[in-house]
Amino acid sequence: MQASLSPAPALQVSGWFNVDAPIALDALRGRVVLLHAFQMLCPACISHGLPQANRVHKLFSADQVAVIGLHSVFEHHAVMGPEALEVFIEEYGWPFPTAVAAAAGDGGPIPLTMRALRLRGTPSFVLIDREGRICFEHFGTIEDMALGAVIGQLIGPSR
Repeated sequence: MQASLSPAPALQVSGWFNVDAPIALDALRGRVVLLHAFQMLCPACISHGLPQANRVHKLFSADQVAVIGLHSVFEHHAVMGPEALEVFIEEYGWPFPTAVAAAAGDGGPIPLTMRALRLRGTPSFVLIDREGRICFEHFGTIEDMALGAVIGQLIGPSR
């Protein structure tokens, strides 16, 4: 689904994996950002979304496309904490930066960044253009060619 060209909200996270320092979306301006929201107990995330994010990470140059995983837990909170996520990332070998979406301060089940992006569930893909605007979002699985075509348009010489 195409999204309006609205500025991407800041990531509200409680921790990071596979990075030396926290990442701010503003620091990634000039690159396309693929934000992949997932849960480690989501079957479609494990079988499709995370492998696809990894393929994008490997295929595109890091100076053109930044891939960020966003662990967005909105169910089964007790079994999907940061310690379990750390083991999950290591066991599967996901190399891209992964953030833990901060829990809602009001005690609600939907993490703050997930709310700010108005995501409906996992897996979800959000593409942010070089100017920091949300230009594409998709809930569920998406074919590699379709996702690659959108990324190609965003990094192409006409943008």
